[in-house]
Amino acid sequence: MLLIGNSQVGKSCLLKMFCDNEFSFDVISTVGVDFRNMERDFDGETVKVQIWDTAGQEKFRTITSNYYRNAQGVAVIYDVTNEESFNQVNVWFEEIKKNAPEYISTVLLGNKVDLEDERVVTKEQGENLAKQNNCPYFEVSAKSGVNVDTAFNKLMDSSYEKLKKFGKPKTTNTVNFKKGKDKKKSCC
Repeated sequence: MLLIGNSQVGKSCLLKMFCDNEFSFDVISTVGVDFRNMERDFDGETVKVQIWDTAGQEKFRTITSNYYRNAQGVAVIYDVTNEESFNQVNVWFEEIKKNAPEYISTVLLGNKVDLEDERVVTKEQGENLAKQNNCPYFEVSAKSGVNVDTAFNKLMDSSYEKLKKFGKPKTTNTVNFKKGKDKKKSCC
């Protein structure tokens, strides 16, 4: 699974809340990618899940685009107190369409709902954008934990169902080297 969105929307804090059930103000910005491993039971089968926390800065997008290919699920995250992060959501969905398998599971998460007095993006705007991108929408708070487990579990369940139905994504990042014809050397 991938967590994507602009820088400072709370991807790392959401991951920490989901995996460790704790919030920290001391989280530093992700450089490149970071990940956490966990095990989850699906239909009596224990499955290892990797959740990749990607850097939101533009300069890292070419690095993180490689991680879409093998992903089964993506959470697109924006900050409800930052309109620019909301305005960039469709750019992130375009990245998914360009780089991920077509049957990938997605969710849209509006983070930082604990900061209600600073909110600039309404719940209705988030719901409409999720509907446009054909995915579930959750308003979450990495600080209080509101809806974090529900959202992540929904993404994992959907990803697992699609994995059972379609199998693992086929990677296309192999390079074939062909030996060229030897050219005769001449001085003229």
